Amino acid sequence: MTTQEIQREFFGYLDLDQGIIPKNGYIGYKTALRRMAMKRKIIHIDEDKCNGCGICLPNCPEGALKIIEDKARLVSDLFCDGLGACIGHCPEGAITILEREAEPYDERRVLANIIPQGEAVIKAHLEHLRDHNEHGYLKEAVTLLKEKGLPVPIEKPPLPCGCPGSAEADFRRGSRPASQLPVAPQSELSHWPIQFHLVSPQAPYFAGADILLAADCVAYALGGFHQDYLKGKRLIIGCPKLDQGQDIYFEKLVSLIDDARINTLTVMTMEVPCCTGLLNLARQAAAKAQRRVPIKSLVVGIQGEIKSETWL
Repeated sequence: MTTQEIQREFFGYLDLDQGIIPKNGYIGYKTALRRMAMKRKIIHIDEDKCNGCGICLPNCPEGALKIIEDKARLVSDLFCDGLGACIGHCPEGAITILEREAEPYDERRVLANIIPQGEAVIKAHLEHLRDHNEHGYLKEAVTLLKEKGLPVPIEKPPLPCGCPGSAEADFRRGSRPASQLPVAPQSELSHWPIQFHLVSPQAPYFAGADILLAADCVAYALGGFHQDYLKGKRLIIGCPKLDQGQDIYFEKLVSLIDDARINTLTVMTMEVPCCTGLLNLARQAAAKAQRRVPIKSLVVGIQGEIKSETWL
């Protein structure tokens, strides 16, 4: 079946531009969506940074992205769920999330676009919804597939939270006898506050310092965080997935480089895709700053191992 035939048979309309009336409605679908326009999160592509590599495309099973005239383009607000699975896969940092007026994400419309692409793409889409805690959309998608007699290529139940970085994993060690419990190591934290929104680049302890910019989860995953990585450095923490107002983080990083004249910047992130945004932010700030500072990237595995260590 063609895409149009599937859309007509399964979802009751052919194309938005044709304004076909859906099976459960009395007004043209396109008109209805325009009336429902709302301010919501949606991706934004910086065309100046985008090199058209297409690495982001496979990570958008909804089909919201296409390469047009050698640039990645958002082809429809309807297809973009605003979860940003594509962001961590952009080597140029060209994709960000912003809030603007946009037509609501439409799971039925997305499925109509996905089904002709086969079971593997359907599965990727369902896993994407599951791993980003979009249980409502996932339930709607599964219901639609079952209604039409199509297989549901996903077995695991929805996770209680988050992106691939919040997928559950149990790697607890066996308990130790009380006599074998280690002595608590000394904290190497040298200042307060440490949360990115609360720190001031003008604080005297940042002047000429070696800065450790760490994703929130790093210190919990890495057993030797204080002794092996924090010692001798000034700490700033933030979450590239959940924190709002990251433009403020950007300006603070520029100020730390130019005004506080920091010595080095070490960025520690987790191996999960959504964490790469912190390194992208540091790179962008370093590119804007007038001074140049060495930047080191350390990627930590979810079981506490160092996955990579690179000077940029």
